[in-house]
Amino acid sequence: MNFLSENFLLGLSILLLISLLAGSTTYRFGVPTLLLFLSVGMLAGSEGIGGIPFDDPALTRFIGIVCLNFILFSGGLDTRWRAVKPVLWPGITLSTLGVLLTAITLALFLWQILNYSFPESLLIGSIVSSTDAAAVFSILRARNMALRSKLRPLLELESGSNDPMAYVLTISSLQLLKQPETDGLELFRLFATQMLVGGLSGYSAGHLSYRLINRVKLGYEGLYPVLVIALMLLTFSGTEFLGGNGFLANYLCAVVIGNREIVHKNTVLKVFDGLAWLMQIGLFLTLGLLVFPSHLWAVASKGFLVASFLILVARPVAIFSSLAFFRFDFRCRLFIAWAGLRGAVPIVFATYPYLAGVEKADLIFNLVFFVSVLSVVVQGTSMPLVARWLGLLQKDKEISENSIPAHFLPEDLPRSAIREFELLPGHYAVKKKIMDLKIPPDIFILLIKRQGQFIRPGGSTLLQAHDRLTLLGTNKKALDEVIVKLKDGKSGSES
Repeated sequence: MNFLSENFLLGLSILLLISLLAGSTTYRFGVPTLLLFLSVGMLAGSEGIGGIPFDDPALTRFIGIVCLNFILFSGGLDTRWRAVKPVLWPGITLSTLGVLLTAITLALFLWQILNYSFPESLLIGSIVSSTDAAAVFSILRARNMALRSKLRPLLELESGSNDPMAYVLTISSLQLLKQPETDGLELFRLFATQMLVGGLSGYSAGHLSYRLINRVKLGYEGLYPVLVIALMLLTFSGTEFLGGNGFLANYLCAVVIGNREIVHKNTVLKVFDGLAWLMQIGLFLTLGLLVFPSHLWAVASKGFLVASFLILVARPVAIFSSLAFFRFDFRCRLFIAWAGLRGAVPIVFATYPYLAGVEKADLIFNLVFFVSVLSVVVQGTSMPLVARWLGLLQKDKEISENSIPAHFLPEDLPRSAIREFELLPGHYAVKKKIMDLKIPPDIFILLIKRQGQFIRPGGSTLLQAHDRLTLLGTNKKALDEVIVKLKDGKSGSES
């Protein structure tokens, strides 16, 4: 038994290490890291060089549910209400009406063009109807894309909140497929219960958790992330027990907690950020292990057609229709449509037909897997290029506070102007400590991005060439003067 356990841990650690090393070396070439994790899982699977036998949809679904909870909760903690509030209603519209329109449009294509039955078409459309939080969060944050307007918080809000709608549609479609006589009123009741109970439970759990975290005395800082994990799992399971949607509840609970001052907040945020990455790696490795690459060839032609229609027709139709009520120009709508990445969530939902005993469960899973991978490859690798082509990246090194990780941006910090500035070789501030630069007290060097990593600066931090400094101040004129000083040692008023 010990031998088997040691073998399992050895294999798991090797897979994890390979995934991390592969991700760190290939992302610079524009390949999403999550795709690398998926590839490592496929190579390690029963048809890969690893030869690990794994064919357990039930276990995969359980792992997927646990991992998705951590990913969504981490995304909720990092979602700032100040950034989300201006795009709240567009985000809710995209995560409900947008998901519904995507599912229906794709279902009609599958039904009329590819000759699937309507219940099967609706099931497949429902499974792939939502964007994937893991894929969207990782690409936006790893690339640190400084998008104009309110695009970034809108995309993160949509991807973090649209899984519940897709889940309800998937469960309803399964019920319709297995029991064609199901009443439409019963499906509406299921949807209303899931969303209403999930929303109320998440909001209530967030406020109760916030009070509990601040009142309980644990004695050790490291126990507070453990407490938050317990509250997260309790929120999900309790909401599911009440008949609500646990994913929605967990996301809302995290948003409430993340926008409050809690004990050891920075520690909690950093721990969940690491856990979210671990869960993403684990989830994609598991999904890679579950798939049989040889089975994908049977659905490759249909998968390409479905993915093309989803990316080029169904998603744009849903986005342009949903955002017709709001003020977004054509370029913004086009980019939002292109940023509709599919990923782990549809693949996890694709295991549900197996457990429900659907006759074509294997075909549905392989088709969804193919579509999701193609979406990550095509859309994930091209998002920065499309944003630049549409002119939606911040100009003149101006960035939005929404692109800064939440734990670097204290809520009580005064702000009216924010700039990003790159130190070049020969600039005055290179090889100098921040404390020696005598920067005015109303200007903050908020963070430093060095070789792709964020660094929290201190007075003794030694600046280096090619550091990207995020400066925060009370007005743009003061920021411009500090930037001049960083370049040549003189303030704007002196030069």
